[in-house]
Formats: sequence, structure tokens, C-alpha cells
Amino acid sequence: MLTRTALALVIALAPLAAAQAAEKAAPGKSGKEVYDTVCAACHATGVLNAPKMGDQKAWKPLIAEGVNSLTRTAIKGIRQMPPRGGNASLTDAEMRRAVVYLANGSGAKFPEPK
Repeated sequence: MLTRTALALVIALAPLAAAQAAEKAAPGKSGKEVYDTVCAACHATGVLNAPKMGDQKAWKPLIAEGVNSLTRTAIKGIRQMPPRGGNASLTDAEMRRAVVYLANGSGAKFPEPK
């Protein structure tokens, strides 16, 4: 039998547990969705010296670093790019999808994340 305190804690934490379960079950945003809504503001135009999508010369040395390094950088931020492109609600998986989408559109051949 649960005490009143334990029951209150279970009731208070239930919405959080449900939200976490829903996040794990939901596939999240695609790389294209993240790119279109967050990344394109700079990477489509080259604002703030962001390497433009499709600029294979600019992306070649970045692609050589590998998808894991690029994803870590996108999550953490670099120079004038804020962490997660300024959208703190993006998951690591969504960031990886966006990195793959952007890099592949610029000459990489990274496998699509699941």
C-alpha cells in the first residue's frame, strides 16, 4: 500500500513519464524538417559565414571530420552558431538527421539515421 506522499509523487511524475515514453515512441522530425525550420536560415544563404548547403568545396573538409564530429558540433554550437541551431527542443537524433541531410546535400554519403 502506498503512503500519501508516495502516491502524490507517482501522480506528480506520471505526466513526465508519459511524455518521455511518447518521445521515445515518436520518430521525431526528419532532417529536412529540421533543416527547413532551423538550419536553412543560415546554411541556405551563407549568413555569418555558415557553409551553404550544396557548396561541396566548403563542406569537403567538414565532411572529412565525419558525421559523429559534425553532429557533436551542431549540438554544442560553434563560433556564431548557437547550440542546436538555436532550438533547444531538438533531440540529439533530430540534430543528427539534420546534419546528415545538410552534409549529404553538400556531397557526403552518410547513411540516413533511423
